[in-house]
Amino acid sequence: MTTLSDIVGYAAGLLTTAAFAPQVLQVVRTRSTKDISLGMYVIISVGISLWLVHGLQVGSMPVVAANAVTLVLVLVILAMKLRYK
Repeated sequence: MTTLSDIVGYAAGLLTTAAFAPQVLQVVRTRSTKDISLGMYVIISVGISLWLVHGLQVGSMPVVAANAVTLVLVLVILAMKLRYK
């Protein structure tokens, strides 16, 4: 059964995950990462990874789903940053 808390969690996860999509598209299109902070993306990758582990530990699917997808997007940006320095 989906609770109101789950719905709010999925909505929050969708919005915060979607926030990274324009950056991924921009980097893939332009192959330019000069204005992207390497330090910020390393820190956010670790933070999102920890949120994903936390979500798995507490059994929260909204947290797991949002952070799994966000981690993929952030790692794509980080990989492109390292590749196109």
